[in-house]
Amino acid sequence: MEIILANPRGFCAGVDRAIHIVERALEKYGAPVYVRHEIVHNKAVVDRLKEMGAVFVNEVDQVPEGAVIIFSAHGVGHEVYANAEARKQHILDAACPLVKKVHVSAKRHDGEGRKIVLIGHKGHPEVEGHLGQIDGEMHLVSSPEGVNDLPLTENDAIAYITQTTLSIEEAQGIIDALKTRFPQIEGPQKGDLCYATTNRQAAVKELANEVDMLLVVGSANSSNSNRLRELGESMGIRSYLIDGPEDISFEWLEGVQRLGISSGASAPEHLVKAVIDAIKQKISVTDVRNSITMEENISFSIPAELQ
Repeated sequence: MEIILANPRGFCAGVDRAIHIVERALEKYGAPVYVRHEIVHNKAVVDRLKEMGAVFVNEVDQVPEGAVIIFSAHGVGHEVYANAEARKQHILDAACPLVKKVHVSAKRHDGEGRKIVLIGHKGHPEVEGHLGQIDGEMHLVSSPEGVNDLPLTENDAIAYITQTTLSIEEAQGIIDALKTRFPQIEGPQKGDLCYATTNRQAAVKELANEVDMLLVVGSANSSNSNRLRELGESMGIRSYLIDGPEDISFEWLEGVQRLGISSGASAPEHLVKAVIDAIKQKISVTDVRNSITMEENISFSIPAELQ
């Protein structure tokens, strides 16, 4: 069997920045530091940071007054900020700059009097953060069919923003439905989907033309990892989402000549290597090679106090 690796895969700049913020905060301030929600959606990453002294909580009222609190890469609403400030907590914001860019758009549209439609998945932490950027109502839509249920008219001034980790096809289908119903709707010129989401999806699309099966390394609550698995399936390739080698069912690999492997933007590369090693122990692997779709060289700086 040949293993072909999608490239790019794994950590994006926003995830790398968020993890680095927790690590540097532990170095500077000592354990414990508190993190609201999972810093990124990956079990292995969260477990390692717990071992280093990070304490993960659901809300700021679970954090002692004056303690260091880190907001996750998914971003938070302004009420969360206000609650932490009221408790005199030392705030470090690990929100991805591309998520913060969507926050800025939401506030701008609201300030200019537009009604805002948010394209995203209900309950996802990033979506909750977007919804919390303005005091007024924001309308969440998750499917093209849901556009017809929006309590808006063609005469309203409307703008849309999107969750950054949707699939390209999913987001475009909803945008097309919005533009059909509301021809005057405004939206971002270059779109809100993050570069890592689109790049990893492009790499999987290319990989799917070469392989018999696809493994995506990533946690079940990772939106972008799920989109990669769904993309593989949509192209007719059996696709599975796994946290690591322990999730592999080797029956899946029977008869597979070319196995594709990718990983979500919050999955560390050592898990991909562990998956490959586990397969090599059970199956004869003739070659492991990269399928390079594009190179990434983006990085985001961490807060000045941690540099």
